[in-house]
Parts: sequence; structure tokens; C-alpha cells
Amino acid sequence: MIIKPANSCDYDIVSLGEVMLRLDPGDGRIHTTRRFDVWEGGGEYNVARGLRRCFGMRAAVVTAFVDNSVGRLLEDFCLQGGVDVNHIKWYPHDGLGRTVRNGLNFTERGYGVRGALGCVDRGNTAVSKLKPGDSDWEHIFGDHGARWFHTGGIFAALSATTPEVIIEALEVARKHGTMTSYDLNYRPSLWEEFGGQARCQEVNREIAKMIDVMIGNEEDFTACLGLEGEGVDEHLKEMPIEGFRKMIEEATRQFPNFQAIATTLRGVKTASVNDWGAICWKDGVLHESIHRPDLAIFDRVGGGDSFATGLIYGLITTGDAETPVNYGAAHGALAMTTPGDTTMASVKEVEALMKGKSARVKR
Repeated sequence: MIIKPANSCDYDIVSLGEVMLRLDPGDGRIHTTRRFDVWEGGGEYNVARGLRRCFGMRAAVVTAFVDNSVGRLLEDFCLQGGVDVNHIKWYPHDGLGRTVRNGLNFTERGYGVRGALGCVDRGNTAVSKLKPGDSDWEHIFGDHGARWFHTGGIFAALSATTPEVIIEALEVARKHGTMTSYDLNYRPSLWEEFGGQARCQEVNREIAKMIDVMIGNEEDFTACLGLEGEGVDEHLKEMPIEGFRKMIEEATRQFPNFQAIATTLRGVKTASVNDWGAICWKDGVLHESIHRPDLAIFDRVGGGDSFATGLIYGLITTGDAETPVNYGAAHGALAMTTPGDTTMASVKEVEALMKGKSARVKR
């Protein structure tokens, strides 16, 4: 795994994807609340923001907003997260949102026997309108330079043109020696309008040919790449390590460009208590993170993105796989102790958890 030196690039990470406004009813329910807390979030963006805010890396996002007050609020969130916003495409507001709009994501955290619940309002969003030629990838990867490029299957499923944008970006990133990662993040509802699972596999298998680090759980690999894991719990509560190993062998046979493959292992006992861990394959060896049974969960949304964040940080800074998978698992665990999609953890907290430090009060 060859990663460009920091002094040769302006960015450590560039992410491509949608950033939505998350409206959170706190301890209440979406359909009964009278107020919402507001955050920003998006599967691909969360990784860039986490690398900036928790790990101090230089981050940029490529996305699109409508130029109205909601779009400017989203921009302000990105700025608060320390993410470079110079590569955002702005669409004029038509006064109504009939042709293009900013995405909204109403999300309940869940508690105990009541699971987390999402109600997404993202039709005709600005980022779904992106098409090849809208972003100057030569400027981003050539003039600025980036050590790592991250995107994922949610953005790929937003429209007929977004997969083309991903492929365009990947071609230029690879030309300039930028490492690439992709989180499969299978969402069947997003693919319904664009050919269903058959189209999902066609798109993702084409994208996979240009990916260095592939991230996803067993359902993702099966639905998006047509790969099967053996001995998997029918409710996807857990995946035996040996079953994942066999799936990796087939994945690397079909996609020899994969340099690393990683997934979280989550056993959902209740919305508030999960078993949590992760595994990462690299150089023919499968590494497992510290396993955290009965992990207390405050808000699970974004936990997988925070795992990817820590994993990428570890791969950039250490080059092995055992340390990165533990960075990812620890960061994901901490991110799920606070509200919102994005991390509030510090690298010191992540590294303390990796070393087994307790949650005693620090004075």
C-alpha cells in the first residue's frame, strides 16, 4: 500500500457524497415532537469530517447544495467541521424546490426495544443532479493533490448520473496515485428507481475494479457485489470470522486490486446495547479488533462511518492492518456515545480506549 507523502498534497482526504440536514427529535419521536436538534451528516462526508475533527487531517468534500438559507446552513456545518468547502457546486434556488433542493434526514436514535428510525426526504436533491464534468478532478487530485479519496454506495444510488461521477473521479484519483476507498452501504430503497439490485450489482462491480480499500458488511458484499458469506446469521446479527474469510478469498479473486477489506461486526441486543467489533483483511491476513460486548449505545447513526474514519487514519499513518482496525473500532464505539452522525471524540480518547482505559471521571 503506497500512500503519497503529506508534503506533496494539500489534502489528506477528499470525500464525494451527499451532505444532508439531520433533524433529531432527541429523546422523542419524529411524529410527536415539537422541536428538533439539527446536525449535518452523510455517509461519505462523515468520514472526511471525522478525519479532520478527531484525527487532525486535512479534509475536503465534493458535494452540491441549493443556494438558499438551508444550503448555507449545511455549508456552515461543514465549515465548523473544518472541512474545505471550495469544491461544492451551488445550484440556484427556484423559490420552491420543485426542480432541485437540499436533502433532509429525520432520524430517531431509538432506545431499548425501540430501534432507531429514519425518515429521509432526499428526492431531487442538488447532489443527485451532479454529472461528469461538474467537478474539476484534475484540479483536485492534480493541482491540489490528495492522499486518499473516499466515496460510497449511497451516493452511487442517488441518480443515474452519480455512478458516472464516481468513476470519473476514481479514474483521475488513480492517475495521480491517490488511494481509494469505498463503503458499499447498501440501501435497497435507493436502488428501486434505478434498476433494483441487478443495477446495483452492475454499478458496484464496475466501481469495485478501481477501489483499493473496500468496506462493507456481509449484506453489502452479497447485494452489491454478488458475493456470499457462509454461516451468516439470517438477521445479520453476527458473521463468523471463517465465513468472512471465505468471502474475502472470493472477493480478492474477482477483484485483485483490493488491498484491504474491512467490516464492522455488530450484534444488536437492543437499540441501546450492541456487541461491537471489526475485522480487516490485508496482505492475506485477517485481523480482528478488540471485541466490546454489551457496548452502551446513545446514537448508533454514523458508527460505521466513524469506523471507516479510524481505519483510514490507521492505514495512512501506520501501514499495517491490526492498528487501523482497532482505531476504527474504538472510534466507532466512541462516536456512538454522542448524538448526531458525526464524531465528537478526540484522538486521545480513541487511543486511550484502544489501550483499554476505563470510563472513570478524568480530573
